[in-house]
Amino acid sequence: MLTITHHGAVTGVTGSCHELILHGPGGAKGGMLVDCGIFQGSEAAGRSNADELAVDFPLAHIRALIVTHVHIDHVGRIPHLLAAGFDGPILCSPPSALMLPEILEDALKIGFTRDTRLIERVLDRIRARIVPVPFGQWHTVFNDGAGRLAIRLQRAGHILGSAYVECDATTVAERERIVFSGDLGAPDSPLLPEPRPPERADRLVIEATYGDRNHEDRATRRHRLQAVLEHALADGGTVLIPAFAIGRTQELLYEIEGIIFEAGDDPRWKELDIVVDSPLAAEFTRLYRNLKPYWDEEATARVRQGRHPLSFDQLLVLDRHEDHLKAVDYLTRTGHPCVVIAGSGMCAGGRVVNYLKAMLGDARNDVLFVGYQAAGTPGRDILTFGPRGGWVMLDGERHPIRAQIHQVGGYSAHAGQADLLRFVAGIPEMPAEIRIVHGDDEAKAALKKKLEEAGATCVLVPNSTAIAASAAPAVPMIASWQQE
Repeated sequence: MLTITHHGAVTGVTGSCHELILHGPGGAKGGMLVDCGIFQGSEAAGRSNADELAVDFPLAHIRALIVTHVHIDHVGRIPHLLAAGFDGPILCSPPSALMLPEILEDALKIGFTRDTRLIERVLDRIRARIVPVPFGQWHTVFNDGAGRLAIRLQRAGHILGSAYVECDATTVAERERIVFSGDLGAPDSPLLPEPRPPERADRLVIEATYGDRNHEDRATRRHRLQAVLEHALADGGTVLIPAFAIGRTQELLYEIEGIIFEAGDDPRWKELDIVVDSPLAAEFTRLYRNLKPYWDEEATARVRQGRHPLSFDQLLVLDRHEDHLKAVDYLTRTGHPCVVIAGSGMCAGGRVVNYLKAMLGDARNDVLFVGYQAAGTPGRDILTFGPRGGWVMLDGERHPIRAQIHQVGGYSAHAGQADLLRFVAGIPEMPAEIRIVHGDDEAKAALKKKLEEAGATCVLVPNSTAIAASAAPAVPMIASWQQE
């Protein structure tokens, strides 16, 4: 028997963690996890501090963790997983293998401890368990009394290194091909090839972040991005783009470089500074540059032309906190046109908050959202109430919103509804079972309806995170690591 259990991303979008178990004869069983991420926004209520994130489900039968990509809502609980006793390999694509320790180091500093020796101890353990698995190659997870399980990673087009997971699972009673989509990317995204559907999927677990809507096409979203930048040129304002350090930051730089290149000798565009104010984003942009073999053909063609899509003349990267504070002050006082890309992507913390506090009250500024804003985050509030002249709470204070608020959905790293349906339609035979996860209720319901109209006969929407009755008491992470 093969069972799938969900430990996150079923009552919302974040907290991805899914378990596949093979049940062999005589009670033997073996399993794996797909992702182990933290919860964000209102989904984090009651489980936001380190101890409350402790893993509380059985792990003795878990032989491996598969990481689809390195966004924090897919990997943020990995230190908790190791603290709870997991001692298997962490399987992921080669780019993800390079980036995973970097993203977890930042997460540990923010949400765990400032003790550098303790952080390094955690990271050393994680590095020792990472096993890079090349795209398109089968990798055996286990083959014993519980059965045989092999996985194959395929490009998901979400961020660099992102993958969906094909699982070939065999027990004495059955054999199935089970596919976990992870997060799928939109077609025509800068830098990355779009995902190709699997050759087979008896069961499919698919995300639905944008299951109820479609994105703008690339030409439209690029035109809208250019229009917002031109507003900054016209009135000397700042365009503030909250963006996660991985994926969207690099895609935005790629598109902005293209806009400036096509402007040619137009002197207005020579005045526009592009600032990346995030040490983590700077590091991942460097890694992206070093991973050119994983770029798509369009991006590599630009490189052959002598262009530098992620390292152009008008790009300025701020690392030191003092430089960040000086930039906030300078841009607030002057009329110098500028684009600032800063984290976090949902405005829930990080350097973007200082910019927002200083700039939201000035009508010459713009805030441009390019990704999903989870319920309960300041980003969602700004997006909702900003166009009405409302306000947002930042660091416990109410800030009026007079800046212009924009959203360009096409730069989301997620597939839209039509993209998700096309992915499923590309599977030669409709899966016997489809499970919809990673989405608000409306998005999951809309995608379910569309899939049923397309001929799917068993579409399930899990609606509660599994709590295993036999789970051992959770071990708080910080206590576990300090005892070693």
